[in-house]
Amino acid sequence: MTFYEKVLHGIEFGTSLGAEYTELRYVQTVMESYRIRNGDIISAGSTESEGIGIRTLMEGGMAFVSTASLAKGEIEQAVQTAVRLARSTRRRSPLVLSKEQIVQTNWEVPVEIPFPEITSDTKLQRLLEVERELTSVFDSGALPIRSAMIVTETSKKFLATSEGTQIESDYSLGRFTGMITAKGAKGSEQRFFSRGATAGWEWFAAPQFIETFIDEAKAVHRVAELAEQVTFEKPVDVIIGPEVAGIIAHENCGHPSEADRIQGREGANAGESFWMDIDIGKTRVGSPAVTIIDNPTIPKSGGYYLYDDEGVKARPRYLIKEGIANEIFHDRQTAGRIGVLSNGSSRATGFDREPIPRMANTYFAAGDYSVEELVEEIKFGVFIDNFTEWNIDDRRYQSKYTGSLARIIRNGEVTDEYVRRPVLELTSRGLFESVDACAKGFVADQAICGKSDPGQGIAVWTAGPEAVRMRKIRLGGVQQ
Repeated sequence: MTFYEKVLHGIEFGTSLGAEYTELRYVQTVMESYRIRNGDIISAGSTESEGIGIRTLMEGGMAFVSTASLAKGEIEQAVQTAVRLARSTRRRSPLVLSKEQIVQTNWEVPVEIPFPEITSDTKLQRLLEVERELTSVFDSGALPIRSAMIVTETSKKFLATSEGTQIESDYSLGRFTGMITAKGAKGSEQRFFSRGATAGWEWFAAPQFIETFIDEAKAVHRVAELAEQVTFEKPVDVIIGPEVAGIIAHENCGHPSEADRIQGREGANAGESFWMDIDIGKTRVGSPAVTIIDNPTIPKSGGYYLYDDEGVKARPRYLIKEGIANEIFHDRQTAGRIGVLSNGSSRATGFDREPIPRMANTYFAAGDYSVEELVEEIKFGVFIDNFTEWNIDDRRYQSKYTGSLARIIRNGEVTDEYVRRPVLELTSRGLFESVDACAKGFVADQAICGKSDPGQGIAVWTAGPEAVRMRKIRLGGVQQ
């Protein structure tokens, strides 16, 4: 029997045991990782996993079971266990899945050069090219620590449900991360960054792959060389770049708008949400300039997918619309609980993890301004291009973001006066209410979003326009 036939047999077997709903999700994944540090190869290797995740619904209870064995008997045993566990579950209110469209389709990530066609040596050599370019631009003393890593992921899925949904998908993701420690006249500074796309090796082969690392190294070295500690006695206007806007969209809006947090399921794991206290669709949480979207359907994006892991078609989710809390991330369980449809947010990191509400590509929507227009109206302020660290509480309300590359704005121009680690420390509402304008454009960073127990680290993009302007911010700082 092929894995298709085994999955479909598992569906039939669950139905024969009386299950009201049976779902089997076959996943085969290959992940490769290559890392260098200061020109030395630190690690290189690959891991493979293959198995089936199973969910059944019985008498208002649901259970999740997984098996790494594809033997027919083992699959039957796993389905039987799921049915028994679901039946034994005691719930205050029966679990109901939202009624979704039955889908039979397939989708794939468009790939020009599949990762398996590229040898390990070629992948390592690409990393070593990064090192050679860095050392041709900088003395070793300027960048005492240089670390770079390539991670590739390819996977095949087949999802089937007793309702009739059958979806096959082929997925490919490339991710590059760099970490740099720079030394300069004003001290040292560290920078971690990540880029990625759903694509094949062609993404790594492009010239901008190395150019990005060089640009990041130059920026962090300027901070180490020139940044001064500045004390801001009064509130100032602040412009944040897309990296800062992206992490704010992800942490201060994306996580609190996950339905399982709002409904309490994630309370003991990843935390709850300040959105538990607001009226979705009515409560204002930001200025009219703030619209935050999560869109899984952006081609080549780090969080790309067309159907989620429950078979629901993906679409853009408008989490905040012109300052109003508008929509939350639903899977079929959280949607069924309140009598609405899922919005295709259910994702799992492997066959042995249960699908739960997750982000994909979360970002501030672009505005109509150029960066120059945002800057020219500021008499005195700070432009924070990127960040070095962040913190946020379990309800995603009290937050702190420390800038890395940051410069003074004077009389409508960004100067060469570098500020050492300015600190944005505001509530989520305080951040969103302070925004009065967004620039054009769209710039994204790759990230791995963590959640749940057992942990699920899933690929996402955090993004924003070229700049977001915030008014009258009380900035803090870090002493040298």
